[in-house]
Amino acid sequence: MGAVWNTKWGTRKVRVSPPTLEEAFIAAESLTEDFGQRIEIAASLMGVPVDEVKAQAAKFAPHANGRPTLVTGRGRAVVVQYKRPRVGRPAAMPGSRG
Repeated sequence: MGAVWNTKWGTRKVRVSPPTLEEAFIAAESLTEDFGQRIEIAASLMGVPVDEVKAQAAKFAPHANGRPTLVTGRGRAVVVQYKRPRVGRPAAMPGSRG
């Protein structure tokens, strides 16, 4: 998947951001119970070497079992609003008051 998509409305830029260590670890927790495999999965999701994740993963080990699976978002929220199209009023009929 590239960074630009061509749609019928023109080109659209796609922002791709790799998951944070916390997000990758939460995803790995749902896949396996083994801590070593969690490190490998998190490293592959983030696209970084396993040794780099091992150094930071020790702080997630004691909290892994009691952590809720909610991940707080980073960056700003995107709000999409729907605006109804204007509908023209029908023309007044001849001879009517209004």
